Amino acid sequence: QVQLAESGGGLVQPGGSLRLSCAAPGRTFSTYRMGWFRQSPGKEREFVGQIRWSDGRTYYPDNMKGRFTISRDNAKTTLYLQINSLKPEDTAVYICAAALSASSWDYWGQGTQVTVSS
Repeated sequence: QVQLAESGGGLVQPGGSLRLSCAAPGRTFSTYRMGWFRQSPGKEREFVGQIRWSDGRTYYPDNMKGRFTISRDNAKTTLYLQINSLKPEDTAVYICAAALSASSWDYWGQGTQVTVSS
């Protein structure tokens, strides 16, 4: 069973930055892409963006372009999410996911809480 573990969440003031991490699946898992989602109470899970594992190509939906940056380390062991200029509406549980293909997400982490408040 693949386990994903996020870290790096916490309480941040508006305007601040945060970098979240997610330990990637091991080499036995043929990762095609990894991504980040977020979920706030009472809202549907929201797609933040993804990175293709082989070449590092990223994709963000229009509403996530600009302040969110997804990356991975060269050893392909860790996924990152850099969030800049944090706003109170960014408050959510941020969840990483891994996929074997482009058509579905196969594994999910438990999430890490990000709270933006003064």
